[in-house]
Amino acid sequence: MQVTDNALTNHEVTVCLAGGAVLGPFNATWTTEAGGDVRELLKDYDAFLQGHKQTRFKFYLHDSYTNTVHTLLLNFEHVTGISDHVRLKH
Repeated sequence: MQVTDNALTNHEVTVCLAGGAVLGPFNATWTTEAGGDVRELLKDYDAFLQGHKQTRFKFYLHDSYTNTVHTLLLNFEHVTGISDHVRLKH
């Protein structure tokens, strides 16, 4: 099986909040044509952890399995961690 540049990357995203609450897991799909915000969420949170100010609070996670979109509104000051489990194709 050959994986092309436009192949789907399937993510399972879980957000942990201060106080022990958990959001997710959310199924999300990313392609080069229709990305959604899976990668941007992780990049923005990583930048926040490195001392940069949060500039974006709304993220869209596109789920191709159920043909839905999860909208997350997050204040990174209340996020303790984000897990991104990626299912790779063979």
